[in-house]
Amino acid sequence: MWYQIFAYFKFLIKSTNEHGVHSPFVYDLVTKCFYDTESKEIYQTIERYRNELLNNHTEIEIKDFGAGSRVFSSNKRKISAIAKNAGITLKRAKLLARLISYFNIKNSLELGTSLGLATISMTEANEVFTLEGCPETAAIAQKQFEKYKLSNVKMYVGEFSISIPKIADQKYDLVYFDGNHQKEATLHYFEQLLKTAHNNSVFIFDDIHWSKEMSEAWEIIKNHPEVTVTIDTFFWGFVFFRKEQEKEHFVVRV
Repeated sequence: MWYQIFAYFKFLIKSTNEHGVHSPFVYDLVTKCFYDTESKEIYQTIERYRNELLNNHTEIEIKDFGAGSRVFSSNKRKISAIAKNAGITLKRAKLLARLISYFNIKNSLELGTSLGLATISMTEANEVFTLEGCPETAAIAQKQFEKYKLSNVKMYVGEFSISIPKIADQKYDLVYFDGNHQKEATLHYFEQLLKTAHNNSVFIFDDIHWSKEMSEAWEIIKNHPEVTVTIDTFFWGFVFFRKEQEKEHFVVRV
């Protein structure tokens, strides 16, 4: 917790808004997507989906393959508590939906389905592939997907080491990493999925300042030779592979 507080102060000192961005590509992304305040039809679906989970007090047992939780002391958790404390926030879910529209994403991949809160935000893409390690949360998400008739969502349940090879034989416009907040695992998944990126792909890493080790992973990813542009928004790290752009890193308040 203390690490995150200090990291956030450092972020505030370094960060800027659109006025400090001199890349046309990043400037347009910030002003037309990050800071877009217009209401979207998809927002209603996201809010309804989230509210259903917040009102579901069924208790399930979590199988956690990642860094664990700073909120929960037990693996037995209510669905409502997971949705409130461990799922993607409403603000970021809406931003994810805007990104799908802004970049005209055709197919996306998510590492870490959980209850499907981020997945529902990506469903305006033609295809959404999502991976989840915990069978019980996956079962809840699958019921929700069926209820919302999300025929474009395909979920793989099991350890990522088994699931990733099944989906790594194609290109993805967007990959959302939210399944494991550990340095070595994050870097391993990044390397595994690099071959799925094309020139206009975007990789989004959740909680890049979750810990000192995650910040170190973020620095390694930023400096990878195939990465050209990155944006640090503190909670999310955006990675682009646009060969037409010089290597440049941005720190932006969202």
